[in-house]
Amino acid sequence: MTVTTFLWLESGAEEAAALYTAAIPNSRITSSTPGPDGRAFIVGLDLDGHAVTLMNGGPGHPLSDAASLQLTVDGQAEVDRLWAALTADGGTPGPCGWLTDRFGLSWQVVPAELPELMGSPDPARAGAVATALRTMSKIDVAALRAAHDQG
Repeated sequence: MTVTTFLWLESGAEEAAALYTAAIPNSRITSSTPGPDGRAFIVGLDLDGHAVTLMNGGPGHPLSDAASLQLTVDGQAEVDRLWAALTADGGTPGPCGWLTDRFGLSWQVVPAELPELMGSPDPARAGAVATALRTMSKIDVAALRAAHDQG
């Protein structure tokens, strides 16, 4: 059995595939099926071991933030790099590490340290981290650590 995330885009599957595989290390385009116009209709990707299929399906089924892809990364530099890549050219920041790229796909860019900080056995520290997180768009790891330490 194979499980693949399948995403219906209005258009731009080739461009989205290029962005995603450039931004996410160890990623590649695995297939491209042309449509009647000669442009890609369906594009297969491997995003660091996660199978994704993009389809240029036209209007009628827009993506929403009800589903997102989560990128758990090491450190602030990687949060910053991915945030910049995915919000470029029309992407929009959202709350608490979420963003929507220019193709309408929602992403969560999360530092690997976040679950540990939020899962502190000290309820005051965990609460302080959660409170700080709710004030952020792009996650600031140093601010989360400071909230934890002051909690």
